[in-house]
Amino acid sequence: MSDSSNASNPNTGKVAIITGAGSGVGKAVALAFLRAGYSVALTGRRLEPLQAVAAESGAAERALAVSTNVADPASVAALFAATVARFGRVDVLFNNAGVSAPGVPLEELSIDIWKNVVDTNLSGMFYCIQQAFKQMKVQSPQGGRIINNGSISATTPRPNSIAYTATKHAVTGLTKTASLDGRKHNIAVGQIDIGNAATEMAARMATGILQAHGEVAIEPLMDVNVVGQSVLYMASLPLEANVMFHTVMATKMPFAGRG
Repeated sequence: MSDSSNASNPNTGKVAIITGAGSGVGKAVALAFLRAGYSVALTGRRLEPLQAVAAESGAAERALAVSTNVADPASVAALFAATVARFGRVDVLFNNAGVSAPGVPLEELSIDIWKNVVDTNLSGMFYCIQQAFKQMKVQSPQGGRIINNGSISATTPRPNSIAYTATKHAVTGLTKTASLDGRKHNIAVGQIDIGNAATEMAARMATGILQAHGEVAIEPLMDVNVVGQSVLYMASLPLEANVMFHTVMATKMPFAGRG
């Protein structure tokens, strides 16, 4: 597909898949991409929120809502097949779908919850990377970009977060290895690490969250649309350049140093 249909918008004609697009970070990124001229496959468990995001964007004609369970490799394969059938190729994958776990001591964390977090945040992200590689290798022009949603937890954990933190550490391993393996196929792979974006998942930060020293404190949040613009920037680079790691966070949140 050509980028020449709208000279004022260099992104017009490109195709993105955004997982977890019905709310939070995924919604903000989907809106940013649709408004920038991308055709976008929005995916999540439920169709209704995806369709609502498409309508809100004002570009529903370039949106495809696909119900997908990223923890199921067959469901992920069907997502990519539907996207290619509709739009012809995949230029960008924003690998965003993820879940957290209750903030309980690790010895009290249920095995079922542990497995659900690993299946979604780690295995699900791998299944999406694998399908993106398969498609980006064979399309013409070859290549594309994969942006994995890590977290500042990939670097610095919170108390009682072993399942979430372990999977986000693992995302960094996926990013580095896929970046290396993607070179020969013109596939650029990077990671965005987000801290305290104002989403449903982060709402508890505004009312107080457990700190490492044992006290509960309110933490600053940032507008989630900043994340949408950050991912759009990463995707806008030519494939000869790659932002391998990008951290965007609320300026005054506890992260650097001792808090």
